[in-house]
Amino acid sequence: QVQPVESGGGLVQAGGSLRLSCAAAGRSFTPYTVGWFRQAPGKEREFVAAINWNGASSDYTESVQGRFTISRDNDKNTVYLLMNTLKPEDTAVYYCARAPYLTRIETDFGSWGQGTQVTVSS
Repeated sequence: QVQPVESGGGLVQAGGSLRLSCAAAGRSFTPYTVGWFRQAPGKEREFVAAINWNGASSDYTESVQGRFTISRDNDKNTVYLLMNTLKPEDTAVYYCARAPYLTRIETDFGSWGQGTQVTVSS
């Protein structure tokens, strides 16, 4: 399997916004749920958001509800994570992966990307 490719990370001040992209490589995202996870230094990787195969359903962890929006464009084989009102505690490496159904369980996901760094300064 070819790993997806994340992009869009960077350094932003608290209160700012970033949009992350997760591009499928070699295999279409279309039949799959795609999720975003993040891992901060010294912490376990945690679920952030997921979107089902056609974009009709999504799920968010409570700490990003109302601030982050996940979306997908199946024609472009890309999933996005729009992050608004960023906080220093959002600082982490963000990863995308796919799963056969809508879930927030990490072990249900496979084909992980290399990640993109998001740093939020206070």
